Amino acid sequence: MPIEFKKNLVVCREHVGVEEAEVLLSWLQKHRTAQIDLASCCYLHPASLQVLMAAAPRVKAWPEQAELRRWLQSAITLSQTEKR
Repeated sequence: MPIEFKKNLVVCREHVGVEEAEVLLSWLQKHRTAQIDLASCCYLHPASLQVLMAAAPRVKAWPEQAELRRWLQSAITLSQTEKR
């Protein structure tokens, strides 16, 4: 399972596809103070990225994969800055 939902944490593992975007959005809307752990994520579908950009959860851990980490940090951080 690419996404695990804990009490107030979403853990994304390996390949997070388009199929997870709607469930992720719904869960994040109900858990406004949730954090996200992307450490084990190696692929994030653009639809799931848009969910993260819109919901703007606090990132607890960025992906270990350097290229993906830089890309996500740029997209998510820019999105959070624009919301302020």
